[in-house]
Amino acid sequence: MSSDSSSAQPTPAQIRRWRRYLADEIAEGAIYRELAERRTGQERQILLGLAEAEERHEAYWRTKLGEHARHVRPSTRRMFLRWLARHFGSVFVLALAQRAESSSPYEKDADATAQMAADEQVHEEVIRALATAGRARLSGNFRAAVFGANDGLVSNLALVMGIGATGVASGFVLFSGIAGLLAGALSMAAGEYVSVRSQRELLTASRPTQVTLAAAPNLDLDANELVLIYKARGMSDEDAEHRVAERMGLFTCDCNPSFSLHPEARAEELEKEHEELGSAPGAAASSFAFFASGAVIPILPYIFGLSGTGAVVLSLVLVGLALLGTGGVVGLLSGASPLKRGLRQLGIGLGAAAVTYCLGLLFETTAV
Repeated sequence: MSSDSSSAQPTPAQIRRWRRYLADEIAEGAIYRELAERRTGQERQILLGLAEAEERHEAYWRTKLGEHARHVRPSTRRMFLRWLARHFGSVFVLALAQRAESSSPYEKDADATAQMAADEQVHEEVIRALATAGRARLSGNFRAAVFGANDGLVSNLALVMGIGATGVASGFVLFSGIAGLLAGALSMAAGEYVSVRSQRELLTASRPTQVTLAAAPNLDLDANELVLIYKARGMSDEDAEHRVAERMGLFTCDCNPSFSLHPEARAEELEKEHEELGSAPGAAASSFAFFASGAVIPILPYIFGLSGTGAVVLSLVLVGLALLGTGGVVGLLSGASPLKRGLRQLGIGLGAAAVTYCLGLLFETTAV
């Protein structure tokens, strides 16, 4: 329990802190209930279980606060998260909830119990597990979309900075930027299509077939290679022979579930890998669209007629904001700090632009 005695009067600092904790517990419980409304089955029960745990924490802080527990309002961040849960209930909300659970201050606060700190650690892992399926569904086409947008931002910004630094006319910079947009988008789409299609074909080639069922009736009982199929799938000699005997019709009792499910489990695993890859046309379309949407941002100032230093500065600002946004989304989905991921993307993009700009200065020419 808390190090404070039950009769001790809390300090103003403790009251403020406890009220913040209470507000967060109320909001998190509401978030989990909102998410549960959009789920069914076991996932719904898990979310409701988390909500009940938050209610226990809420009751603890209400007891500690006494009359000070009245009129507690959640933070703006928690209210926004609850709004997202109510209207979307997506993997983004689970990722935000995971991050909220991971940043719990209970472990370092003597006023919280060790059990509550342990609860928060468990809650983070539960949310991480619930978010895994959503992240897997996004990891194919979403990966292509994010990479495409970032490549478009960085590569076209670097191109525009490099060409612009040579001193050529703004119309030439705009033409170069449009050419870079089209060339890069087409290249990204083609590369992503080939990559995903090739990976799916490799997975398909590895998928177990039903040849053991089709061929078994016509095989020689005393001399056949059926056992080699199951050995190749990873079964032990004993399990493989047992499986062959069952396939050949010597008995119908499948007495060893651990190996009887092995081919089917492998097929399900391959199907899951297919899902995570996404479709080749979808990945290609995402790459093209997002590369183009990213690549158009550096040339927006030139499209609207700006030139010189003003166009360069505005281009850098627009691209910087976009890089912060894409990096933040990736950080959010991965459960990491959105700010750190955004700053990392910003540093990479502006670093590449700085290099090409310096190279452009080396080849500076008279503007025409």
